[in-house]
Amino acid sequence: MNIEEVIKKTGTTTLGMVAKDGVVLATDTRVTAGYFIANTNGKKMYQLDDHVGMTIAGVVADAQDIIDIMKYNIRSYKLERGKPMPISAVARLASNVFFYNRGTPLIVESLIGGFDQTGPSLYMVDFFGSITKETVSGTGSGSPIGLGVIDGDYREGLPLDDCIRLIIRAVTAAMKRDSATGNSFNVAVADREGFRELTDDEKHGYLKSIQQN
Repeated sequence: MNIEEVIKKTGTTTLGMVAKDGVVLATDTRVTAGYFIANTNGKKMYQLDDHVGMTIAGVVADAQDIIDIMKYNIRSYKLERGKPMPISAVARLASNVFFYNRGTPLIVESLIGGFDQTGPSLYMVDFFGSITKETVSGTGSGSPIGLGVIDGDYREGLPLDDCIRLIIRAVTAAMKRDSATGNSFNVAVADREGFRELTDDEKHGYLKSIQQN
């Protein structure tokens, strides 16, 4: 079984998009091993610093390793230089970690989204260290479904609130149609105010508004 098949087998849907005034990330919460649902409230989105976050799709242990490495190095950079690490540098750091471990790969695909002095930005980094800057991206078995929903209505310069609604529509569509995606979802935004995850009340409010329209 190759690495792409391993990631597909572990399930997951993670999505990201760049808005006019920020970045939005979303993930489901179902953790699977083949057809076995190991956890219904898994964490697939992590805050790396005040201005940037990361989603993960793949092997849980490897994901935990990369998150720990990222947080340590980002914190060290901030302490040494007295300023936060630029989003492009965060993405390059992730790329370097994956490339360094290419002999025994960390089987994780990730999206990195944040807001710095250049504005909002989103990067996709794979398990061999390949890195691409994106406006819309997704990883995991349900991402083709989610991206299909997003592609129908996304345009560059879309306001942050509209992007939140669109990404919730996308992740909930994946939850309905991909058996390895489900249970619930998490959404985070990164803008001038920093990085934060939406509360349950905020998510339910958006979901109710979407369902009524």
